[in-house]
Amino acid sequence: MPELSRFKGIIIRMYYDDVSQHYKPHVHVFYGGEEAVVALDGEVLAGRLPSNQYRMLNGWLALHEEEVYRAWNLAVAMKPFEKIEPLA
Repeated sequence: MPELSRFKGIIIRMYYDDVSQHYKPHVHVFYGGEEAVVALDGEVLAGRLPSNQYRMLNGWLALHEEEVYRAWNLAVAMKPFEKIEPLA
């Protein structure tokens, strides 16, 4: 699963052609031993993240909304996408 971004211990990944289980555009997020599937609108579809990391993720999603949707559209079309800048 290609990595979309990484910052402050949070790893954000996106699968190619990942539309069968979660029907909304989403990312897979890893932090420590936690894992969550989070829609690009911020809804947690599966799993959980600590609240601080969830807030950072939502801020990052808001800052990079256009880039994340572009990456999603490429990923579901089985095309490579660019990494997105992390939070500073």
